[in-house]
Amino acid sequence: MLSNYKDVIGRWTARVFLLIVTVITLFPIIWNFYSSFKTNREFIDFLGNPLSLPRSLQFENYARAWTSANIGDNFLNSVFAVVILLVVLVVCVIPCSYVLSRYTFLGSKLMLNMFMAAIFIKATYIMIPLFLQMYGIGLTNNLPAYSVLYAVTQFPFSIFLMVGFMRTIPIAYEEAAMIDGCGNFRILTQIIAPMAKPGIFTVCMLSGMAIWNEYPVALVMLTESNIMTLPVGLASLHIRAGYQTDFVALLAALVIVLIPTIFFYALGQRYLIQGVSAGGIKG
Repeated sequence: MLSNYKDVIGRWTARVFLLIVTVITLFPIIWNFYSSFKTNREFIDFLGNPLSLPRSLQFENYARAWTSANIGDNFLNSVFAVVILLVVLVVCVIPCSYVLSRYTFLGSKLMLNMFMAAIFIKATYIMIPLFLQMYGIGLTNNLPAYSVLYAVTQFPFSIFLMVGFMRTIPIAYEEAAMIDGCGNFRILTQIIAPMAKPGIFTVCMLSGMAIWNEYPVALVMLTESNIMTLPVGLASLHIRAGYQTDFVALLAALVIVLIPTIFFYALGQRYLIQGVSAGGIKG
């Protein structure tokens, strides 16, 4: 009987704790959302009642953030960067991961270990040589080049995750395909890739969100206003908002940035958890 009470108390304690953490996590997002519909006067006067709701919904804040603050252009630039990154990842990471997970050759283990070690080398650590190399070949202020550069920085973790995931796929499928006359390319594209969809989705999702939220590399590589991505554009808007006291446009821009992130994580959380679990445990 005593053990049952302990179990009930433990479950309710965990639930209350998780509820508190959820409220603490979600409150800034909810506050940002409804505050984005206030007027600048209402927002500036928030010290009297910071939790007050807007008196009326100011949808023009979003129109002003999208057009006057150039968030629309920054949004499209970020979407373009994500698309280029995903194409490069799919074309390069999947074949490389398949080879490293299935074939043993001279230096294969060393190559995989080098990819694993490179996970700890972030782009910000080598920013100066990266910038000098990109500047030397004339690829600064070039959005496609920036996207490819950032995709390369995502290779180590993506390959590590995909190798672990592909090792969970039974090799019997490939042996049966070889008996039927399939070559390596058809096995990869028609058998391995479809079966590795959760891992591919996880890699694409994590890398896509990384470049979507990436700030320091974009700040250094993209200095022209017409090719800035969302994080750099938001930082620029934050500076302008301080001078123009247009804080609600900044809040509206933050909501615009959050919507795609929340949408894709909510849509793909099942594949994300499945891919990370399989890749991490079996790798």
